[in-house]
Formats: sequence, structure tokens, C-alpha cells
Amino acid sequence: MKKLFFALAVITCVTVSTANAQKLLRFGIKGGANLGKIDGTGYDEAFKLGYHLGAFAQINLVKGFGIQPELVFSSTKAEVKNTSEFELDNEYDNLKETKPKLNYLSIPILANIDLGSPRFKLQVGPQFSILTSKKKNVFQEGKEAFKSGDFSAVGGLWLQLPIVNISARYVIGLSNVNDVTVAGATDPSKWKNQAIQLGVGITL
Repeated sequence: MKKLFFALAVITCVTVSTANAQKLLRFGIKGGANLGKIDGTGYDEAFKLGYHLGAFAQINLVKGFGIQPELVFSSTKAEVKNTSEFELDNEYDNLKETKPKLNYLSIPILANIDLGSPRFKLQVGPQFSILTSKKKNVFQEGKEAFKSGDFSAVGGLWLQLPIVNISARYVIGLSNVNDVTVAGATDPSKWKNQAIQLGVGITL
């Protein structure tokens, strides 16, 4: 009988410990719509539809607060508008790609802050992205238009259901991604990425 009680106690302790470990560290995957645009001279202000796919880890440090690092691939298209501002620069006379496809591999590091419930969280933090598109060269001369790195700020909301997660966030670029140098220009146009991400996923 004592051995039975001892075995039950051990099983209970292991079960509780496993449950606590799962609450402290969880993993998951997510994907969804990526509505992106370039905020800057010569580009359409409307958001263009794309997609994003990624994985994440949730590290719950204290009650009501945690960290969520992610690895996300996102894809959208920008669209060049034939505006008078664009035509002022000779570098833009020979565009060969008016809708460049922008693929980024992003690493957001987000703070998870409970909003009255552990299931509903505010997410804020920085994001660093690497451009992986092969169609960076939008000019006839083969000049690269976009810088390979981008730094952004992220803010959004996260709803954690028992298995499914739902998220909505806004990504605003802080760095200038324009890599075009115009001869004689002292103040080149600044291009900054912006995106709205709507996603759904599974938390393990």
C-alpha cells in the first residue's frame, strides 16, 4: 500500500511539473495574410495582399508577462506609380519591374503583456528583417533598389485559445530601405516598409 501511495505521489509530481513546464515554455506555428506597402515617393499608398508563415516560442517569465521570439517569412508586392516625383530622377527612367516582389525573413522579439486574461495579450517589440527577394533589381541597369536589411517596430494583439491562436499586428519600418543613389542628389527619397499581418496558428 505504501509503495502504491509513493508511486501515485511521484506520478502526480511529474504531471504537475510537466504542466508547469508547458506553461513556462510553449511552441507553435502560424500563418496568414500579409498586407504590405512601401511608404515613400513614387509608390502606391494602397496595401498589397501577400502572405506570411512562421514559427514562434512563448517564454512566460512572470505572471502576466513573457517574451515571444519568432521566425517569419513574409511576401508582398510593392507597386510603382508613374508620378511626377518619380520622373524627376533620371535613375527611374528605365524601370523594368513596376511591381517588385518583396520577400523578407523576419525575426521579431515581442513582449507579451496580459490584458486582463492570460488568453488575451498585447504584443510590442522590435523586428529585424533580411530581404530574400531575387527581384531586387528593378532597373534596366541591374542596380539594386532595396537594402538587404530592415529594422521595424511591431505592435499588435494575440488571442490564445486552448490550441488555436489568432493574431493581428502592425509593422512599421523605422529604417530607410532605399538603396538607390542618384547622382547629385543630397537628400534621396526615403522608402519605409509598412505591413498589417492577420494570422492564425497552432500553439503546442
